[in-house]
Amino acid sequence: MAKRKDPRVGTGKKPKGSGRRLYTDENPKDTVRIKYATPADARATAAKVKRINKPYARKIQILTVMEQRSKVSGKTEQARIAKKAKESLRKQHGVKKVAKKS
Repeated sequence: MAKRKDPRVGTGKKPKGSGRRLYTDENPKDTVRIKYATPADARATAAKVKRINKPYARKIQILTVMEQRSKVSGKTEQARIAKKAKESLRKQHGVKKVAKKS
């Protein structure tokens, strides 16, 4: 039986039995590195995310990852920095956060 060829990059599909993994980075040149070991690292990362040439949604996504990972790591100061950076981006773009219904 012939092995099926991997689909094009970016299709989101992975053939059964493929060697590709779920969390592989198919385009490492596009990756934005985040560092949040210290509050200074978190501030530097937040500043970098604000100035990179990426869509608004991608910037929010990057800052959310930083916030969640630092929160789980018990680094509350870094989580606060990421949250503040997200609020700053929202204000800059004129996006209002929708209140959750309980």
